[in-house]
Amino acid sequence: MILTNGRIIDPANKLDSVGDVRVENGVVRAVATGAERLEAQGGERVIDCAGKVVCPGLIDIHVHFREPGHEYKEDIASGARAAAAGGFTAVACMPNTNPVLDSAGLLRDIKAKAEAARAARVYPIGALSKGMANKELAEMGDLKDAGAVAVSDDAFSVQDAEFMRRAMEYAGMLDLPVLLHCEDASLTEGGAMNEGYTATVLGIKGLPREAYEMDVARNILLSLLTGCHLHVLHVSTAREVELIRWGKAQGARVTAETAPHYWCLTDEACRNYNTDAKMNPPLRTANDCEAMVAGLADGTLDCIATDHAPHAAYEKQVEFIGAPFGIVGVETSLALGITHLVKPGRLSLTDLVRLMSTAPAKILNLPGGGGALTPGTPADITVFDPDAGWTVEPEKFLSKSHNTPFKGHELTGRAVLTIVGGEVVYTA
Repeated sequence: MILTNGRIIDPANKLDSVGDVRVENGVVRAVATGAERLEAQGGERVIDCAGKVVCPGLIDIHVHFREPGHEYKEDIASGARAAAAGGFTAVACMPNTNPVLDSAGLLRDIKAKAEAARAARVYPIGALSKGMANKELAEMGDLKDAGAVAVSDDAFSVQDAEFMRRAMEYAGMLDLPVLLHCEDASLTEGGAMNEGYTATVLGIKGLPREAYEMDVARNILLSLLTGCHLHVLHVSTAREVELIRWGKAQGARVTAETAPHYWCLTDEACRNYNTDAKMNPPLRTANDCEAMVAGLADGTLDCIATDHAPHAAYEKQVEFIGAPFGIVGVETSLALGITHLVKPGRLSLTDLVRLMSTAPAKILNLPGGGGALTPGTPADITVFDPDAGWTVEPEKFLSKSHNTPFKGHELTGRAVLTIVGGEVVYTA
C-alpha cells in the first residue's frame, strides 16, 4: 500500500514534511517527501492521508492486560484491540497477573495469544522476583530468552534495599531494564489518595508524596552503584522530576515516564468520592501537573505511558477506600496529549510522537524495532487526525473496562488507521 499526502513525522529520522510512505511485504519500503513523491504501482492500495499525521507506531511500555487470572477485566486480545484503537502498534504488559508472569512458559503463552489477536504487538515484562514476593529473584535469564523486554515487580515495590541491589546487578548482567514502582510502603499503608487538603476534607487517609520520592532517590543511588538501567514508572510529583534530573546529571542509567492523568488532573478529581479518579501513585496538585509538563519538555521525563489498568464496573462502584487503584488509558492517551500539551503550545506534535513512539522503543530496545519509519524496518505505522474533535464515551471503548475519569471530556485528536507489520489492524 501507499500512504499518500500525509504529514510524515518521524523524529528518529528528523523528518516532518508532507509525503508518501510505501509499505510492502510487511516493511517500510520507501519514504518520499517534497518533489520526490511515490507513484502507485499496479495493484497497490492507495490511502489518502491528507490532513492527517503519519508517524511511527505509538508504543505504550506500561499496561495491564490482566491475563492470566482476571480476564473479566481485560484479556490479551481485548487489550491489544483497544490499544490499536488508540493508535498503539505495540505495548508492554506488566506481570501482576494470576499467576504472576515469572516463568518462561507464561511469557510464551502471552506472546502466542497476542499474535493470534492480530492487533497491537504485546511484549511481556517478566517479574523481578518469584511471585512478586520480593524474596527470591526470578529466573531473569529464562524470562529474557522467552521474550521479556524488561523486569518489574510493578506495584509490589521492593522494600529491602539489599534485595533491590542484587536484583539490579542480576538484571544489569542481562541488560534488562528494571521498571520500578517507587513507594515506601511503611508510609502509605491504608492510604487511598494524595495526602493534602482534599483528602482531609473527604476524610480519607492520604498517600504522602515523600513515600514515593524517598524510594525514587534510593533506586537512583542503587542504579549508580550497579550500573543497571532503572526506569521509573508513573512519575507524579515535582520532586521526583528533580531527583531524576539530578540522577541523570550524576550519570545514572535512569529513564522515566509519566502518564496523561498526571498532567491533566489534580486530586480535586477525587471529590464526590469519584473512584474512577483513584490510582496509585495518586493524582497530585496543579504544581505537580506543571512539573510533569516541564519534565517532558526538557527531557527529564523520557516518555509517556498510560498505566492502563482496567477494572470491572462493580469493583469501582464501592466506597472510595475499598475501590481498586487504576484507570484505563490506551484509548484516550493520544488525544490527551494533543489536547493538553500540543494545542496550548507546551509541546510540538514532533515532541509528542517522540515521547509516545521513538523514546519508548529505545528505552526497551524492542526486538521488533519500532519508533521510526526507516526503510527496511517493520511497517508499524499510526495515522491520526490531529484536529478531530470527540467526546469521551467509555461505553464505546474496545477495552472490556470503562473506568476512566475523563468521561464526557471534549478532546481533540484521534487515531484513524493503525498498521502493524504491514497489516491494517484498526480503522476508525
